[in-house]
Amino acid sequence: QVQLVESGGGLVQPGGSLKLSCAASGSIFSLYAMGWYRQAPGKQRELVADITSRGNTNYADSVKGRFTISRDNRKNMVYLQMNSLKPEDTAVYYCNAALGSRVEAWGQGTQVTVSS
Repeated sequence: QVQLVESGGGLVQPGGSLKLSCAASGSIFSLYAMGWYRQAPGKQRELVADITSRGNTNYADSVKGRFTISRDNRKNMVYLQMNSLKPEDTAVYYCNAALGSRVEAWGQGTQVTVSS
């Protein structure tokens, strides 16, 4: 079973950048679709971006043009580059792994705070 560990969160000023990383265990990482989700206080968890096993990407409208998801199958890693951060991007960010429509695992989350 795949296990996921996120890192790279922190405090950043509006307009700044952060790069989140998600390390996955397991030997079939390349088969998984990977996603980044976020959950702000009092709100539901929402999709930020995802990437298929073939590298096709999808973004929430709120982050298009600012965030970039990528993956490195040799290193079992998925990344989320976040630029032009806004206070409304503040949330706990989670990565997940899915096979088809079935979510196989969630990470523990990493806090991103955008504030001056």
